[in-house]
Amino acid sequence: MWTTVPKGKDMNRGSRFRMEDPMAIPARDIDRDPGASLATLQHWNNDIRGTRSLNMTLTPVHFFSHGSTMMLGEESTSADYWKQCGDEALRNGIKGVIMMGAHWDCFGDQIQVSTNPNPGKSPVAYVHPSKYVDYKLNPDLKTAKRCIDLLDEAGYNVSGNDTFDWIHDTYLILIRMFPDGCPPSTIVSMNARYDPHFHMKVGSTLRQLRKENYLIIGTGGAVHNLYRNRWAPMLRFRDNFAQDSPPEHWALEFRQAVEDVFTKTSGPQLRRAMTRLMKHPEYRDAHATDDHFMAAMFVAGAAGDFEDEGTPAILATETWELTNMCNSQFTIGSWPAVVA
Repeated sequence: MWTTVPKGKDMNRGSRFRMEDPMAIPARDIDRDPGASLATLQHWNNDIRGTRSLNMTLTPVHFFSHGSTMMLGEESTSADYWKQCGDEALRNGIKGVIMMGAHWDCFGDQIQVSTNPNPGKSPVAYVHPSKYVDYKLNPDLKTAKRCIDLLDEAGYNVSGNDTFDWIHDTYLILIRMFPDGCPPSTIVSMNARYDPHFHMKVGSTLRQLRKENYLIIGTGGAVHNLYRNRWAPMLRFRDNFAQDSPPEHWALEFRQAVEDVFTKTSGPQLRRAMTRLMKHPEYRDAHATDDHFMAAMFVAGAAGDFEDEGTPAILATETWELTNMCNSQFTIGSWPAVVA
């Protein structure tokens, strides 16, 4: 289906934007007859699966729940896993990191890519400045331009932002993954309408960069509702991990649903299941606002092609904070096994 999307403030200008069913975004360009028979489509799918082994190796994709700001200052199994993933990425010689976080969005139909050559860092609460102030960010302006071009070609109203300062949702992860130095990194914004299919297609548009050894990361939250957290232990004792009572049922239910989607689906089914989570009965309790779940849509787009069918995903670890915040860490795919 083709839809006209207004560009910028001039509502009379438009771009041709192809909004497809996220499960049907093809792994390669192909002319598809709307009246094609089921047998024809099945043959096409089988052909894609059969050529998977001929394609270049795809880098894994991570969905990281960054949690509260104190995840930067306190040690946890999640922090250990982030470091492990960073070490693996460096061993495999990544060209750079491409991230969508949960704290930067754009109005209207816009998305932006950070092109600030020397970004600052937004300060974070409850974390000593020594944990982050001196860490040197490494914006990848060349890859930012590449992302802008790819998204523009896909019909997005996209532009660079050369004044954006990075926020803890992204640099917290980079510091934990790469404590000895930030690799070339590109930050892509969300759109403030929080359309799951819109963000999924951002991921599918940039998915091809996995074949060029870029690491794609979405950093948001599996269960992230600041209004339902219990803040007293952190405010009184600076203890974000205190669990003086179990998590509430809605948090446990939605946390399980997220795990099931990541670990029991793959390919286009992953895309369908991820968008369907926003209709889960406990979704609004788990996410009072949609911003921390758009990174999951971005990840499903980047790792939910027909070519990704059968790719295993793992829940590597999780950290509960503030009683009801579940920071689950997922990875889809893996690096090639090292032959001794």
